[in-house]
Amino acid sequence: MIEHIHPGDIKDWAAKAQAHGRPLVLDVREPSELQHASIKPDAAYDLVAIPMGVIPPRLNELDPTRPVACMCHHGGRSMRVAQFLEYQGFKHVANISGGINAWSLQVDPTVPRY
Repeated sequence: MIEHIHPGDIKDWAAKAQAHGRPLVLDVREPSELQHASIKPDAAYDLVAIPMGVIPPRLNELDPTRPVACMCHHGGRSMRVAQFLEYQGFKHVANISGGINAWSLQVDPTVPRY
């Protein structure tokens, strides 16, 4: 089952997920979106950006045993990627509800909203 986490709870999720390996935030937005607004890496998790459309051919870049929290603009695309990862056998998958938009509101107001 895919866990839904709010951006303000990312550090709590990462602390719990640490039991299964180093947590990863997977940003599935397009490169143009990343240029407009991005989060910063954190000591609690790694950050990787792979656009949703190229996840299937790049799946081998991701470790299916590692905890992964997917993020997009509002949470729709990231939920589809989370479901895909779960279907592919990933064991610890979460969706960041509200995406980068909610991140700006809950975690870092310097992240531009678009």
